[in-house]
Amino acid sequence: MEADWEFEIGGNAPVIAARWPGFVDLRANPKRAGDLTEASRLPGLADALMRLNAMNSPVWTCKTDVFVPGRIDPDELDARGAEGSYAIACYVDLLIRSDQQRDFPFKVELTCRELCARLRDIPLRRCRVDLVVRRAHLEPDLNDLGVTVYLTACGQTESEATSRLAECLWAFSEAMVPAQQ
Repeated sequence: MEADWEFEIGGNAPVIAARWPGFVDLRANPKRAGDLTEASRLPGLADALMRLNAMNSPVWTCKTDVFVPGRIDPDELDARGAEGSYAIACYVDLLIRSDQQRDFPFKVELTCRELCARLRDIPLRRCRVDLVVRRAHLEPDLNDLGVTVYLTACGQTESEATSRLAECLWAFSEAMVPAQQ
Protein backbone atom coordinates (compact mmCIF):
# COMPACT_ATOMS: atom_id res chain seq x y z
CA MET A 1 0.00 0.00 0.00
CA GLU A 2 1.24 3.48 -0.80
CA ALA A 3 1.30 5.92 2.15
CA ASP A 4 2.65 9.40 2.81
CA TRP A 5 2.17 12.29 5.23
CA GLU A 6 2.66 16.05 5.44
CA PHE A 7 2.08 19.07 7.69
CA GLU A 8 -0.38 21.70 6.45
CA ILE A 9 -0.75 24.10 9.38
CA GLY A 10 0.29 27.54 8.18
CA GLY A 11 -1.55 30.60 6.98
CA ASN A 12 -4.73 29.78 5.09
CA ALA A 13 -4.41 25.99 5.36
CA PRO A 14 -7.66 24.14 6.03
CA VAL A 15 -8.57 23.62 9.69
CA ILE A 16 -10.42 20.64 11.19
CA ALA A 17 -13.58 21.85 12.90
CA ALA A 18 -14.62 19.26 15.48
CA ARG A 19 -18.07 20.61 16.28
CA TRP A 20 -19.49 21.40 12.85
CA PRO A 21 -23.31 21.64 12.39
CA GLY A 22 -23.77 18.02 11.15
CA PHE A 23 -21.39 16.48 13.70
CA VAL A 24 -22.35 13.03 15.03
CA ASP A 25 -20.32 12.04 18.10
CA LEU A 26 -19.47 8.37 17.57
CA ARG A 27 -17.40 8.05 20.75
CA ALA A 28 -20.44 7.39 22.92
CA ASN A 29 -22.00 4.94 20.45
CA PRO A 30 -19.64 3.90 17.60
CA LYS A 31 -22.38 1.71 16.05
CA ARG A 32 -24.13 4.90 14.95
CA ALA A 33 -21.52 4.99 12.17
CA GLY A 34 -23.83 2.74 10.17
CA ASP A 35 -26.46 5.51 10.22
CA LEU A 36 -24.21 7.99 8.40
CA THR A 37 -25.07 8.71 4.76
CA GLU A 38 -21.43 8.24 3.82
CA ALA A 39 -21.42 4.72 5.28
CA SER A 40 -24.25 3.71 2.96
CA ARG A 41 -22.19 4.93 -0.01
CA LEU A 42 -19.02 3.03 0.91
CA PRO A 43 -18.94 -0.52 2.28
CA GLY A 44 -16.41 -0.83 5.06
CA LEU A 45 -16.59 2.81 6.13
CA ALA A 46 -18.93 2.13 9.06
CA ASP A 47 -16.67 -0.67 10.34
CA ALA A 48 -13.58 1.56 10.09
CA LEU A 49 -15.37 4.41 11.90
CA MET A 50 -16.53 2.03 14.65
CA ARG A 51 -12.95 0.85 15.17
CA LEU A 52 -11.52 4.39 15.09
CA ASN A 53 -14.07 5.56 17.70
CA ALA A 54 -13.84 2.50 19.97
CA MET A 55 -12.78 2.89 23.60
CA ASN A 56 -9.32 1.39 22.90
CA SER A 57 -8.64 3.81 20.04
CA PRO A 58 -6.18 6.67 20.62
CA VAL A 59 -8.27 8.86 18.28
CA TRP A 60 -11.84 9.79 17.46
CA THR A 61 -13.44 10.96 14.23
CA CYS A 62 -15.33 14.17 13.65
CA LYS A 63 -16.02 14.21 9.92
CA THR A 64 -15.90 11.98 6.86
CA ASP A 65 -16.97 12.08 3.25
CA VAL A 66 -16.82 9.89 0.15
CA PHE A 67 -16.04 11.37 -3.28
CA VAL A 68 -14.75 10.68 -6.76
CA PRO A 69 -11.35 12.35 -7.11
CA GLY A 70 -10.96 14.68 -10.06
CA ARG A 71 -7.80 13.00 -11.31
CA ILE A 72 -5.43 10.34 -10.03
CA ASP A 73 -1.91 9.33 -10.96
CA PRO A 74 -2.11 5.53 -11.45
CA ASP A 75 1.60 5.24 -10.56
CA GLU A 76 0.90 6.70 -7.11
CA LEU A 77 -1.59 3.89 -6.50
CA ASP A 78 0.61 1.16 -8.05
CA ALA A 79 -2.02 0.62 -10.77
CA ARG A 80 -1.22 -0.79 -14.18
CA GLY A 81 -3.09 -0.09 -17.39
CA ALA A 82 -6.87 -0.22 -17.04
CA GLU A 83 -6.58 -0.74 -13.26
CA GLY A 84 -6.65 3.06 -12.95
CA SER A 85 -9.83 3.52 -15.00
CA TYR A 86 -12.07 4.38 -12.06
CA ALA A 87 -11.18 5.90 -8.68
CA ILE A 88 -13.01 6.53 -5.44
CA ALA A 89 -11.81 8.23 -2.29
CA CYS A 90 -12.83 9.23 1.18
CA TYR A 91 -11.43 11.30 3.98
CA VAL A 92 -11.71 11.00 7.73
CA ASP A 93 -10.79 13.76 10.18
CA LEU A 94 -9.06 12.28 13.26
CA LEU A 95 -8.52 13.95 16.62
CA ILE A 96 -6.63 12.73 19.67
CA ARG A 97 -8.80 11.50 22.52
CA SER A 98 -8.82 13.86 25.49
CA ASP A 99 -7.62 11.08 27.79
CA GLN A 100 -4.51 10.63 25.63
CA GLN A 101 -1.41 12.74 26.08
CA ARG A 102 -1.48 15.78 23.79
CA ASP A 103 1.03 15.34 21.00
CA PHE A 104 3.54 18.02 20.18
CA PRO A 105 4.37 18.54 16.49
CA PHE A 106 7.48 16.32 16.65
CA LYS A 107 5.43 13.51 18.24
CA VAL A 108 2.76 13.86 15.55
CA GLU A 109 5.48 13.64 12.91
CA LEU A 110 6.92 10.50 14.48
CA THR A 111 3.48 8.90 14.71
CA CYS A 112 2.75 9.70 11.04
CA ARG A 113 6.13 8.30 9.93
CA GLU A 114 5.59 5.07 11.89
CA LEU A 115 2.03 4.64 10.64
CA CYS A 116 3.08 5.19 7.01
CA ALA A 117 5.87 2.62 7.42
CA ARG A 118 3.36 0.06 8.73
CA LEU A 119 0.95 0.82 5.89
CA ARG A 120 3.68 0.50 3.23
CA ASP A 121 4.38 -3.02 4.51
CA ILE A 122 0.82 -4.10 3.66
CA PRO A 123 0.73 -5.83 0.25
CA LEU A 124 -2.30 -3.99 -1.12
CA ARG A 125 -1.99 -2.43 -4.57
CA ARG A 126 -4.23 0.17 -6.20
CA CYS A 127 -4.72 2.25 -3.08
CA ARG A 128 -2.97 4.86 -1.01
CA VAL A 129 -3.32 6.70 2.26
CA ASP A 130 -2.27 10.32 2.74
CA LEU A 131 -2.08 11.80 6.24
CA VAL A 132 -2.33 15.59 6.44
CA VAL A 133 -1.60 17.10 9.84
CA ARG A 134 -3.77 20.18 10.40
CA ARG A 135 -4.73 22.62 13.07
CA ALA A 136 -7.96 21.59 14.77
CA HIS A 137 -10.59 23.63 16.58
CA LEU A 138 -12.02 21.39 19.29
CA GLU A 139 -13.96 23.97 21.30
CA PRO A 140 -14.29 27.73 20.92
CA ASP A 141 -11.17 28.34 23.00
CA LEU A 142 -9.29 25.04 22.53
CA ASN A 143 -7.03 24.34 19.56
CA ASP A 144 -4.85 21.32 18.86
CA LEU A 145 -3.54 19.27 15.97
CA GLY A 146 -5.56 16.72 14.05
CA VAL A 147 -5.06 14.60 10.96
CA THR A 148 -7.15 14.45 7.82
CA VAL A 149 -6.68 10.99 6.35
CA TYR A 150 -7.30 10.68 2.62
CA LEU A 151 -7.81 7.13 1.35
CA THR A 152 -7.93 6.57 -2.42
CA ALA A 153 -8.36 3.40 -4.46
CA CYS A 154 -8.81 2.54 -8.12
CA GLY A 155 -9.87 -0.32 -10.33
CA GLN A 156 -11.13 -1.23 -13.78
CA THR A 157 -14.72 -0.71 -12.63
CA GLU A 158 -16.53 1.34 -9.99
CA SER A 159 -17.30 -1.84 -8.07
CA GLU A 160 -13.66 -2.96 -8.12
CA ALA A 161 -12.42 0.46 -6.94
CA THR A 162 -15.05 0.57 -4.17
CA SER A 163 -14.09 -2.91 -3.00
CA ARG A 164 -10.41 -1.96 -2.93
CA LEU A 165 -11.19 1.20 -0.94
CA ALA A 166 -13.08 -0.92 1.62
CA GLU A 167 -9.94 -3.10 1.96
CA CYS A 168 -7.81 0.02 2.31
CA LEU A 169 -10.10 1.36 5.07
CA TRP A 170 -9.89 -1.92 6.96
CA ALA A 171 -6.08 -2.00 6.67
CA PHE A 172 -5.80 1.62 7.82
CA SER A 173 -8.12 1.17 10.81
CA GLU A 174 -6.27 -2.03 11.78
CA ALA A 175 -2.94 -0.18 11.64
CA MET A 176 -4.40 2.61 13.83
CA VAL A 177 -6.28 0.42 16.29
CA PRO A 178 -5.07 -3.20 16.21
CA ALA A 179 -7.59 -5.84 17.22
CA GLN A 180 -7.25 -6.72 20.89
CA GLN A 181 -5.52 -10.00 21.56
